[in-house]
Amino acid sequence: MGRKWNNIKEKKASRDANTSRIYAKFGREIYVVAKQGEPDPELNRALKVVVERAKTYSVPKAIIDRAIEKAKGGSEENFDELRYEGFGPDGSMVIVDTLTNNVNRTASEVRAAFGKNGGNMGVSGSVAYMFDATAVFGLEGKTADEVLELLMEADVEVRDILEEEEAVIVYAEPDQFHAVQEALKNVGINEFTVAELTMLAQNDLVLSPDSQAQFEKMIDALEDLEDVQQVYHNIDLDD
Repeated sequence: MGRKWNNIKEKKASRDANTSRIYAKFGREIYVVAKQGEPDPELNRALKVVVERAKTYSVPKAIIDRAIEKAKGGSEENFDELRYEGFGPDGSMVIVDTLTNNVNRTASEVRAAFGKNGGNMGVSGSVAYMFDATAVFGLEGKTADEVLELLMEADVEVRDILEEEEAVIVYAEPDQFHAVQEALKNVGINEFTVAELTMLAQNDLVLSPDSQAQFEKMIDALEDLEDVQQVYHNIDLDD
């Protein structure tokens, strides 16, 4: 799973470098999840997961609180959760998750970002079947065996635990996100280099330098769109 971890790190580094954009995206996601259920992270597990993810990106508490208060205030602003799938250079695959208050605008912008950068949108299901929804945690200061023992004692199931580049990486089912995090916090592990819900490609693809440059331009164009929350792909960007 080394390449998968590298792609997650690359994605997080990219988002960390664009703080205003990431703050806005998390603010929108927190608002939507808070509005869908109880606007209290302790009573709304989905909201708690989003808030915990936001903390790993250093989203200020003021932004988190403002989004929750907006939901509490009964704002009439509504967003649709839409997923787009498509292809880039040389068989690369891309999933784009969005939150939008204007479906036509978002579809047009996503299609244009693909088309102007050597890609094209596919139909629903054309790409997603090659990805697995996954909860991923990165932490330091423990070995993989120590983390495995801790999670086994807490009766928490995971897919895999690996040591990569001085970090321990935990892969689990998405519905185990909260259980994994709480089990680790209960033994004093409160800092995570990554705590994320993601879509991991079943097989990674390595592009030629020219194709990779075009691919990265396409990904940048998609991530720059206001309505885009997450972009997942099957390209190993470290080679």
